[in-house]
Amino acid sequence: MSVTTRHTFETINGISKNKKKKILFANIPADGHFNPLTALAVHLKQAGHDVRWYTGPSYAAKVEKLGIPYYVFSKAKEVTVDNIDEVFPQRKQIKNPVKKVVFDICTYFIERGAEFFEDIKDINRSFNFDILIADNAFTGITFVKEKLKKHTVTIGILPLNETSKELAPPIMGLTPAKTFLGRSFHAFLRYMADNVLLKKPIAMMHHYHNQYGIVTGDKNIFDVQIERSTLYLQSGTPSFEYKRSHISSHIHFIGPLLPYQSGKPYRINFHDKLHKYPQVILVSQGTFERDVTKLIVPTLEAFKNSNCLVVACTAGSDTETLRQRYASYDNIVVEDFIPFNDIMPHADVFVSNGGFGSVMLSINNLLPMVVGGIHEGKNEICARVGYFKLGINLRTERPCPAKIKKAVEQVLRDKTYTQNIEKLSAEFSQYQPEKLVEQYIDKLPALRTV
Repeated sequence: MSVTTRHTFETINGISKNKKKKILFANIPADGHFNPLTALAVHLKQAGHDVRWYTGPSYAAKVEKLGIPYYVFSKAKEVTVDNIDEVFPQRKQIKNPVKKVVFDICTYFIERGAEFFEDIKDINRSFNFDILIADNAFTGITFVKEKLKKHTVTIGILPLNETSKELAPPIMGLTPAKTFLGRSFHAFLRYMADNVLLKKPIAMMHHYHNQYGIVTGDKNIFDVQIERSTLYLQSGTPSFEYKRSHISSHIHFIGPLLPYQSGKPYRINFHDKLHKYPQVILVSQGTFERDVTKLIVPTLEAFKNSNCLVVACTAGSDTETLRQRYASYDNIVVEDFIPFNDIMPHADVFVSNGGFGSVMLSINNLLPMVVGGIHEGKNEICARVGYFKLGINLRTERPCPAKIKKAVEQVLRDKTYTQNIEKLSAEFSQYQPEKLVEQYIDKLPALRTV
């Protein structure tokens, strides 16, 4: 049965009145992995569950603001956007996007899994939790499920990456094939991915698992993370995912999991400009990508001194340098940070590198996109934006100003993109993600813990 026919808005009947759970959240130390879990954690805490969090030291203050007790990495090495090239200096020399993904899978994810488990094993001695809720890149999941005998609820904060006989491997950013020849080529790529491209990370994963007596067969890291989850709850909805003839029964779409908002209004200090210009272009590269010359600078170059207001959110990367460089252009605003839910309703096009969270927010705010991202798995997200005609996929991380300008003008001109965004946003609105997750975990049976 296809994804689109099986997964509609799911309400769960006969929910048992289980006692409140002890829940441990965990995340890979990156904003795109942390933020989608925040509203869910607050919701479960407010529902009376004992919620705590395991995360890197750099995220401790953020968890504390949520009013949630936390444990920081002890045995686990924290690798973040700020230190990744220092910890792994050889990473900067890797130009091939697929090789870079493979390197990240090994060093950023697989090598950390056993470290995460050793920390969580220590935490469990004082906080004998019932459920681990973690983002789908958190590689401690299998260890916790198999060795501590805990329920593991994995949140898909990237496009669904379960292997499918209809699709290319989930690291190449390829859309579904339409011909027999294309499908045959994708089958060849799946073989190559598991036996050549991902051979090293698969062997490394099995090595670490075998050290703990865990047998995961010949499956790749993506499928193991899904298979060893009690529940795999996918952020988003079926219409933002490719059709498949098979999907594992414990995978469920829950709607877009969006970051927690305190409710305090953000003061935009350039309201006059928002009303002065007929069109507003929002551009951001997220929090992970620090090189502003990839998307932000070419977007500013494309529209400087035009009748479009360009609002650039830098996440603190070269903000003052950009302000000085474009100080003479009235139609350019450069800010460190503006909550997307506050600025997106004013925008007409969103130019980004395709972070999953920002794409979810863009859809939620009826905002068509121009996307250009390759690394960190963003090619898969950008591919879906283009495939479902929610915007234009530039298929490069370094588009020239002319290419960005042409794409933005096309999105503004062709109402197909806006119409498709509106349809998907309407589907989003049928889901209540936090309540759905709570209903799923309420139905989990009690397990013997160690």
